[in-house]
Amino acid sequence: MIRLTPERTAAGTSYLAAGDGPPVVFIHGVGLNKEMWGGQFVGLMPHYRVIAYDMLGHGASALPAPGTALLGYADQLLELLEHLQLPAATVIGFSMGGLVARAFALHYPERLQALVVLNSVFNRSAEQRAGVIARTGQAAEHGPDANAEAALSRWFSREYQAANPAQIAALRETLASNDPQGYLTTYELFATQDMYRADDLGSIQAPALIATGELDPGSTPQMAREMAERIPHAEVAILHEQRHMMPVESPRLVNQMLLNFLTQARRLDNQAQGIVA
Repeated sequence: MIRLTPERTAAGTSYLAAGDGPPVVFIHGVGLNKEMWGGQFVGLMPHYRVIAYDMLGHGASALPAPGTALLGYADQLLELLEHLQLPAATVIGFSMGGLVARAFALHYPERLQALVVLNSVFNRSAEQRAGVIARTGQAAEHGPDANAEAALSRWFSREYQAANPAQIAALRETLASNDPQGYLTTYELFATQDMYRADDLGSIQAPALIATGELDPGSTPQMAREMAERIPHAEVAILHEQRHMMPVESPRLVNQMLLNFLTQARRLDNQAQGIVA
């Protein structure tokens, strides 16, 4: 088991960092925290400097100011890179973290080495949009764990839930322990910003991977394909029989996909710089 000591930036972002090599930063989803990336730390640490942090309003990080926009979440990542003295990094965002990663890629392209968007949303249908807006209202009225049972059923296979009751219970507790206002501010962005600067995605020049699970009901294969069509150098990966929380449920599968992509991205970067491997 890996035991890492959380550190903190001057602006109040809590993060974990381990390993040596090119930096790779992971961004979690709404209601979760940096601890979700344990499987990725194990798989990528031998090759990369792996960094995971708590989004605004989550875990041990600072709360977002009222009305904070998606750019404010991208600015949090920028402050983390500056704290770590990293000129650029590969950014991997899951679900809401994928929206943050996209915003970071659009606003700070010079700080991006490669982009990975996992199980994230794009161009919701009217029915999908109505569903997530309704869940936002329930969270506003009843708190962060208002939809916990339904969320866990969407996120994990029934088999995984049955085989890992302690982990599922811990995730349920994580959801319930979120700061209500921090959670709601973030969830409102998650619910409304799936088309954030969609017409500008063609400006992203870094290597990109857009991936989701075949059985992810909220971040569907169609969404992944439509998003990738907007990004010039994007690959698409649809993982067979995987649901939303595939980085947690199937870390080896996800890690192999990430390592393959990151190896190819480094090769392309070396070629662009005239470096012979």
